[in-house]
Order: sequence, then C-alpha cells, then structure tokens
Amino acid sequence: MDERLKDRLAFLGGLASGLAHEIKNPLSTMTITLGLLHEDFEKGDTPRDRRALKKIQLLESEAGRLEKILQDFLQFAGGHHVLPALVDIGPWLGELLDFFEPSCVEARVTLRRALPSGLPQVLIDRDLLRQAVLNLLTNAVQAMPDGGDLMVRAWSTGDRVRIEVIDTGVGIPPENLPRIFDPYFTTRAQGTGLGLPTVRRILLEHGGDVSVASERGKGTCFTMVLPVPPNLAAEELRRLPGTHAGAAGMEAGLASELAPDADAPHRRPPGEGVN
Repeated sequence: MDERLKDRLAFLGGLASGLAHEIKNPLSTMTITLGLLHEDFEKGDTPRDRRALKKIQLLESEAGRLEKILQDFLQFAGGHHVLPALVDIGPWLGELLDFFEPSCVEARVTLRRALPSGLPQVLIDRDLLRQAVLNLLTNAVQAMPDGGDLMVRAWSTGDRVRIEVIDTGVGIPPENLPRIFDPYFTTRAQGTGLGLPTVRRILLEHGGDVSVASERGKGTCFTMVLPVPPNLAAEELRRLPGTHAGAAGMEAGLASELAPDADAPHRRPPGEGVN
C-alpha cells in the first residue's frame, strides 16, 4: 500500500476514534440520567407515570445500543497492542472451551472438541485471541436457536495451526458470504456489524487470517489460521513476553517442540480424536 495512503488511513482512524470517545462521554451521562428517571417513574402509579416509564425504557434501550456500537467501533478502529507469548494452543483452547461450555448447555447445544495432543506452540496474545474465539463461539450458538452441535477442532499443517468452529445452525445465505467481514454488515437486529471484522483484524495482527464456508440450513464453518514460529535461538527466546527461556532445558527442548515433523502425532487427519 502507498505510504501516503497508509498515513491518511491512520489519520482518519485516529480522528474517528477520537470522535467516538467524545461521543461516549455525554452518552454515559445520558445513560446515568435515564437510570435515575427510571427509578423515579417506576414508583409512580398514574397512567402518565406509566407512559413516561415506557418512553424512558425505550430511550435506555437505544442508549445501550449506541454504547455497544461505540464500544465495538473503538475496538475495531483503534487497533490492538499485541503482546505475544509462546502458548500450547491445545490446552489453552481446551480451557477456553471449558469456560464456554455452560453457555452451550443453557442453549441446548452439544459442544464437541477434537484437540489432539502434540500441537505446536504458537505466538499469540492470549486476551486478544480469546476475544476472537469467543466471538465465533457465541455467533455459532446464536445460529442454533433450537439447539444443535458445535464442533471445535484444531490441527497442524506444517507451518500453520488451524482452528475450526463448526455449527449445525441455519447457515449463511450465499449472497451474504462475501460481505460478512465487511464493517457494519449485519443481518441481526441488535448486531453492530463489527464483531467478525474485529475477529479478522485480530487474526491478521497475529500474522494469520480467518475464512468461512457455509451451507444454508446445514451450518457454518469458520477456520482460523495461525502461523507456527520457526525454530528460535536462545537469545530470541529470552526476548519473548511470557516465556522463561532461562529455565533449565527450555532452549534445548523448544527446537524439537517447534520443528515441523511429518510423522508427529499432530499430523493426524482433523477428523480423528473427536470426543
């Protein structure tokens, strides 16, 4: 991309982010004031009080929606300060699914997982990638209003780790597929259209990407791709956040742990090992 264009986009992004912050402050004041009015009119028992309360509740709902739009916009437009650390992606993902599983139970969704042992370590910002994965998991559950199956599986393909989130929900119409990562495109009444663009931005900031395949009435599959770091020298390891390269045996073990190996267990086909 041309440097002048990049500078212009960065300037516009900063300008938009600043404007959103300026809007957020008076909006917060309005929300607090509406809450106080709600309390006052909730105690009233006249028809006028009840009519006023309904109007206040409508304003509260719209103010909450605006706050959500601003929050999502700031998250998307502001970019992220990525703090990568070497992470065993299988156990990390397993813990995240354990956290999310009660939401599946409540929605009558059966959570299945295929997370083979021996997946290579990856460099990720735990909080940012957690946000991206939870977004996809939440979307998957919402796509199955009558319950269904949610499959999460991961496997390695040489210099990449792939994570799939597959649902048996309503699917995405073919005409919408090319647009789902576009900012502000949404088919949900309460959606902001920034969730999936933010997911993609997070993956791109990690040197990866996300793609989608879907069939109407059968379900949807989102695939996240993360790069596997090459063999790292001891000095490089010491500079990585979240690692303790000085511990005994750390440097010696990482070369074999991160090196691609065609015969390693994590090369098994993605369909194996399903719980």
